[in-house]
Amino acid sequence: MYLALAPEPSAFMPFPDASPATSDRWTSRCRKVGFVGLGAMGAPMALNLIAIGHELTVFDLNEAAVKALVAKGATAAASPKEAAEGAAAVFTMVPNDKILRDVVTQPSTGLLHSLKGVHISCSTIHPDTARELAALHASHGSEYVGAPIFARADGVAARLASFVVGGADAAIDRVMPLLEANSNGVFRFGPDAGAGNVVKLCGNYMIASAIESCAEALSLAENSGLDRLAVMSMLNTTIFDCLIYKGYGNRVAQRSHVPGEALVGPGFQLDLGLKDVTLALDVAHKVRSPMPFGSVLHDRFLAASAKGRGSMDWSAIALSVSEDAGIDVSNFIPVGNGKRRKVA
Repeated sequence: MYLALAPEPSAFMPFPDASPATSDRWTSRCRKVGFVGLGAMGAPMALNLIAIGHELTVFDLNEAAVKALVAKGATAAASPKEAAEGAAAVFTMVPNDKILRDVVTQPSTGLLHSLKGVHISCSTIHPDTARELAALHASHGSEYVGAPIFARADGVAARLASFVVGGADAAIDRVMPLLEANSNGVFRFGPDAGAGNVVKLCGNYMIASAIESCAEALSLAENSGLDRLAVMSMLNTTIFDCLIYKGYGNRVAQRSHVPGEALVGPGFQLDLGLKDVTLALDVAHKVRSPMPFGSVLHDRFLAASAKGRGSMDWSAIALSVSEDAGIDVSNFIPVGNGKRRKVA
C-alpha cells in the first residue's frame, strides 16, 4: 500500500479560508493535478488541493483511501500512469525509495510513461534516488522537483507544512502555487533535485537525536529519585521551550508511544525512523562527513525494531533507553492490537 507518513510535530491552528484572489493564484497554473499515495500525509494534502478547486486524480492501493477522496470530488485512477495523464503536476507521497521507483518506472503503470508536467516528490528518500529520478524524467520530457515535507498530519490539514525543495527554478516556479496550497513555508535549496532530501534527513536526524537525549536525561532523573514528568515540564517550559522538545519530550516523559494516543496522533513508525537514520549515515559516508552519534541512533532504532516495536511511534526508542538504565517499562509496551499491558 502506498502510504505517506512524516514525523515532525507541527503547531495546529486554523488556516484562514483562501480569498478568491488567493484561490485563483493557487489554481490558475496547475488546475489538473495527480496524486499518488493517500496515507496519513497524502490524504490531507490531496484534500487541500480539492478544497481550492483543483481537478484531482488519485491513486493508492488502499481502495478505502481512494473512495474517501472520490467522495470529496477526486477522480480515481487505476495506476500512477493514469493519475499522471493530462496532469500539469503529480504529487507522490510514499514511504520509501523502492516504492517511489516502482510508482515512477513500472513499464505498464509508471507515471514516467504519461507525465508531461512536473513530478513533485514529497517522500523522504535518498538524495541519490531523487537525482536518478530527475534524470529519468528529463529523458522522458517531464520534470522532477524534490519537495520533502516537515509536518504532522494535523499540520498538513491546516496548511502549516514546510516544504524543503530542490530542482530547476522554472519547474519549482510552475508548481509553487501547489506547494503554497499545503504550507506556510516553501524553502528552496537550489537546482540539485536531491537537496531537499538532504535537508529532510538533517532535520529527522536532529529529531531522533533529541528523542534519544530526552530519554537518557529522563532516565538519569528517574534513577536519581526525581519525577520524570516534573523534570520534563520544567525543561520544556524554560530552556527547551520549542516544538520538538514539547512534543517528543512529553511523549518520552509519559512513555506514550502508541499511534492513536492523544500525545502521539498518527505518529511516525519507528521502522521509518530507522530507514531515515540509515539514509543519513549513508549520505554522510559518501560525502565524508562523520556523524558518530548517528551510529548510536542507528543501533538504538535497530534494537527497538528487533524487539518488535517497529510499528510504534519512533519515540519508542526511549523505552530501550529506560531498559538499559534498569527501569521496568513492561507496562508501557503494547500487546496485540495496540493495547497496553495491565498494570499489576
